[in-house]
Amino acid sequence: MPRIKSAKKAMRQARAHYQTNRAQRSAVRTALKHVREAKSPDQATVAYRAAVRLLDRAARKGLIHANNAARHKSRLAAAVRKLGKT
Repeated sequence: MPRIKSAKKAMRQARAHYQTNRAQRSAVRTALKHVREAKSPDQATVAYRAAVRLLDRAARKGLIHANNAARHKSRLAAAVRKLGKT
């Protein structure tokens, strides 16, 4: 356990950030899953819009890298297009 006041505060902040990041990362993963498991093109489009919002926010806040978000958005868009053609 830290003894110095600033180290104690850093520990508290790290714990809080860890919990926030974990919740946001989980929300992103769930949104991606909803897009992949969509049955109809309409359902996939709605889920895709929500997923893009979460991915952009996660990239902006530094939770994931911007290229990681772009890669996910591109692959999801291709999946949604493919679902629309079938």
